[in-house]
Amino acid sequence: MDEKSRIETLNNIKIFTGNANPALTEKVCQYLSIPLGKADVGRFPDGEIDVKVDEDVRGADVFIIQPTSPPVNENLAELLIMMDCFQRASAARITAVLPYYGYARKDRKDEGRVPITAKLVANIITKAGADRLLTIDLHAAQIQGFFDIPVDHIFAFPVLSDYFKDLDLADFVVVSPDVGGIKIARSYSRKLDIRMAIVDKRRIGPAETVVGFVIGDVKGKNAIIIDDLIATAGSICEAARVLKEKGAKDIYVGATHAVLCGPAIERLSNSPIKELVVTDTIPMSEHARTLGSKLKILSIAALLGEAIKRIHTNSSISSMFT
Repeated sequence: MDEKSRIETLNNIKIFTGNANPALTEKVCQYLSIPLGKADVGRFPDGEIDVKVDEDVRGADVFIIQPTSPPVNENLAELLIMMDCFQRASAARITAVLPYYGYARKDRKDEGRVPITAKLVANIITKAGADRLLTIDLHAAQIQGFFDIPVDHIFAFPVLSDYFKDLDLADFVVVSPDVGGIKIARSYSRKLDIRMAIVDKRRIGPAETVVGFVIGDVKGKNAIIIDDLIATAGSICEAARVLKEKGAKDIYVGATHAVLCGPAIERLSNSPIKELVVTDTIPMSEHARTLGSKLKILSIAALLGEAIKRIHTNSSISSMFT
């Protein structure tokens, strides 16, 4: 595409960011060859969020890139206030771009007297002014149905699978850390043309799981454990330990969202995991970077930028993954 065609294609698109992950937003803007939108997202002396957009957005197709990662409540509030601001400034369409969708774990009532916060957040985002949502690797795919606006749910699968394919190591097996991850693990199995195994995992608390047994042959093989997110890293490290006991050689972990909270870094440092491969949906803390060579960060900026371009031009999103 020549420069003239590119400018015509991306006419009247504006991309803004809060304070959650400005580095990712800048990379997306670089991919699209457009400037980052001008906005100040600051704080009043008492801590309340203050937003001021420093350019005209009337009639514009606005995209706000803001993962609701830790600090979750701060980042979510910034997103909501920014959307209200753009709505009152007469933007033609507002797309909330959440590379990481927080509050996704509570997607149903699995016991009495608990909230469904994934649905609550969906309601709030819609009410605040979002016309559509773009997100990556939801913790539960059914969250798409919680929205009464269009939802584009894309996957980091192409980015992670290409990395593992380029390793060109022999005797690989892709491992799902639980039954719920079988579908995505099967996608990696097909893409990489390798066999698949499953770790039996049972959750016994909000942050605690018990690993039972392994379904499939992992003895003498290099294992790739695939998951959508890593929070405290308890189940991932336990799965890696069990795979080692079953005779696996090198163990790699691929995950989209590196939440890495609580004891995650210490657990990963002391685990038999050779390499943790994650994307930059969530900015990496300095503490996480102490993992050194064990940590590999891949950018999903091109993937996100391409999805944004296709939304703006009313082109197919699903064809990106076929």
